[in-house]
Amino acid sequence: MFNTEILHKHIENYSKKRGPDSKEYDEDLQERRERENYYSNFTREKILNMTREEFGEYISKLWAMLMWGNKQYVIDKMIEDNGFDEIKKDLADLLWGNPPIEKRWDFFRKRTKGFGPAIMSELLCMTNPKKYYLWNRRAYVGLNYLKAEGLPRYNYQITGKKYIEMYPYFQTIQEELEAKGFEDADFLLVDFFIWEELQGDEILNRITKPPLEVEPIPNDESEKEFLHDEVRDKIADIGRWMGFSTNTEVKVADGSVVDAIWEATIGNMGRVIYVFEVQTKGSIDGLLINLLKSLNNPAVQGVVAVSDEKQIKKIHNHSMALEGLSKKLRTWDFQEVLEVHEALEGVNESINKLGLVPQGFY
Repeated sequence: MFNTEILHKHIENYSKKRGPDSKEYDEDLQERRERENYYSNFTREKILNMTREEFGEYISKLWAMLMWGNKQYVIDKMIEDNGFDEIKKDLADLLWGNPPIEKRWDFFRKRTKGFGPAIMSELLCMTNPKKYYLWNRRAYVGLNYLKAEGLPRYNYQITGKKYIEMYPYFQTIQEELEAKGFEDADFLLVDFFIWEELQGDEILNRITKPPLEVEPIPNDESEKEFLHDEVRDKIADIGRWMGFSTNTEVKVADGSVVDAIWEATIGNMGRVIYVFEVQTKGSIDGLLINLLKSLNNPAVQGVVAVSDEKQIKKIHNHSMALEGLSKKLRTWDFQEVLEVHEALEGVNESINKLGLVPQGFY
């Protein structure tokens, strides 16, 4: 399963620092209970009747939102992309629906844009911390440190089935904490423990380096679709963090709707647009023609095809037959996109914790 010797060492250390009788533990417990009380109070009916302001506060309080300086922009985008009534219904079904969690997870994941596994699992855990665990980058780091096997490295790999498969890891940690005297141990305490005991610069530096083995595009058609959408959305995130205005699924020229754009206005020069197309399935020639058409827009200054190493070679070879594209085409390995996003996510999360920019009433 994983290295219980390492786990026991850290639980022992955690018990000394955060024992049930310590002031620090009482503060942690109070924060856990406040979060649980806030989110569990949103019953199915209350979620369905939320106002936009209530929805904004509900989402902005999540730890997964710490990486965003302008939370309101992200929240508005969620509403715009999904529809407000639809997003509330889907949230209510995810958190309070009757089907097994793996089915609710996959249904929500397929229907809803802007909600990654970190937000989904945090909402589940905050609403019912005795039943659902929280999965995010730090959880991956912690379980990898414990030498757990079969961990999903990227969001597109976290299906409902995988969420269930990882449950025993978190349950074991919860049971070991309980055995050590933490009688109120739940999955929210497990998250506090992972953050405090199973992190560290040495661990994080090792984990966030690109893996030695290059990840190919998956063969499963559903995974290809999820990978495409994840990479597309993270390209937009990266551009936004760099100061560009970004969007996805944008028409930039007649006959050319592209996956993502970065856009900037430069003085009196007007707009500058960079176009990105993600290739996980479908025709390479179709992707290249789309990029070529996008160059008909004079504001488009660069076009980028994103795929894996094998497909990138084919893209370069095919592009040679398209005069006007080959010299302007750039390529980006999808795995690099995911790694860059992860690194920038950590940087933004750390900076935003300083609270240098006011967050408004949220």
